[in-house]
Amino acid sequence: MIERARAARDAGLDSLFVGDHHSVAVPYYQNTPILGRLLAEWNDKPAGCLFLLPLWNPVLAAEQVGTLAALMRGRFIFQCALGGGEAQFAALGANIKYRPSAFEEAITIVQRLLRGETVTASGRFHLKEAAIGLIPPEPVEYWIGAESDAAIDRAARMGDGWIGGPGLTLEQAQRQIAYYKERCGVHGRTPAAISIRRDIYVGESDAEAEAAADKVIRQGYRGFSRDMIIAGGVNKVTDEFRAYDDAGYTDIIVRHITVEQPKVLASFGRLNEVREALKSK
Repeated sequence: MIERARAARDAGLDSLFVGDHHSVAVPYYQNTPILGRLLAEWNDKPAGCLFLLPLWNPVLAAEQVGTLAALMRGRFIFQCALGGGEAQFAALGANIKYRPSAFEEAITIVQRLLRGETVTASGRFHLKEAAIGLIPPEPVEYWIGAESDAAIDRAARMGDGWIGGPGLTLEQAQRQIAYYKERCGVHGRTPAAISIRRDIYVGESDAEAEAAADKVIRQGYRGFSRDMIIAGGVNKVTDEFRAYDDAGYTDIIVRHITVEQPKVLASFGRLNEVREALKSK
């Protein structure tokens, strides 16, 4: 992960993010400590964590963000979502049925705390005069991951930006961004970012990238089909990224489909070429 953060920095990528999972059977570096380490390899561009908010005490989440924002040189972007998986919720003592209400209460509390307010609450979370000592030096942006219509409406109403899911085809992504923009208009909000997560690999050639993609799909990669993955040489990936630009997305958050470290690091280097090609549009 340290090598990948360096590769992303050297490739000139625009932001650095880590995810959020709990009680998993494989080694998983938890979001706030690993981001703290990766910031030592990063620069003054934005960085942030994903928080599955119904699984977090909002005071603890705000304190973690305040600490990271004090350590970093760039702006903190707070990514958040409902989360899923009954086993994950049960392991943390959370009720999956209350995800929407817990999420809405938690994000409101986090936003207030990170603005320096003192918060008392008696809903899903019981707090009395909670406050945090480290307030981010720059305003935090809140990007909400959402896939259902109800969740996309919530993102338009409560967030600064939206994150489209990685399991969307281009056609589905086009429909969802249209709906998100419509709901932003209804709620009188102008989004700061409209992003989408894509699982990718930039290969040395189209043929080499296709071979890598076919290999992971045959192994049942996250249940994704080929049209949910972007894989190819620099020109092919640039063209596919441009389709999301044309649809109105401002950011593509990438995750590599291969775990082979040399391939991942080389792909990061080629992403620099993709980024430069997109800038010259």
